[in-house]
Amino acid sequence: MERKGLIKFNGQDMTVIGADLLVNQKAPVFTAQKMDWSNFDALSETKNKVRIIGALPSLNTSVCDLETRRFNQEAAALSGEIAILMVSMDLPFTLANWCAAAGVEKVITLSDHLNAEFGQKYGVLIKELRIFRRAVFVVDRSDRLTYVDYLPELGQEPKYDQVLEAAKKALQ
Repeated sequence: MERKGLIKFNGQDMTVIGADLLVNQKAPVFTAQKMDWSNFDALSETKNKVRIIGALPSLNTSVCDLETRRFNQEAAALSGEIAILMVSMDLPFTLANWCAAAGVEKVITLSDHLNAEFGQKYGVLIKELRIFRRAVFVVDRSDRLTYVDYLPELGQEPKYDQVLEAAKKALQ
């Protein structure tokens, strides 16, 4: 499915591949690559945890940098039963270099560069740019979406308090 009119880049309408997900829907299974290029089956490898999943255009942009650092900082105060995954089209070694420079160790950064599976299944892949539109999802222990937010602009930060509250509520 291809859709226009959801997001602009430099004033131009972009094409988003995939449908928007909805709260209470089953979260789509996806595999992405970790910093060492190994495959990471995101839902099964975080089974029995609540997941916060962020879709990022690129860690090398100011808002993605800020968002990932913020979630890394918040992770320290969260239950170990909450996993935070940040997914982008950045290459795995770009993720590794950025995480090392930023001191980010509490969130799982993933690359969808090889297959764009996450991007398509979660409705965030921007066809023309091969990057993601920004979105945040909370997935409960039974793999149901309890929070979904597709941000209208690439440079807009998520509502951190709402995301964290949704994750804590999903633990109950």
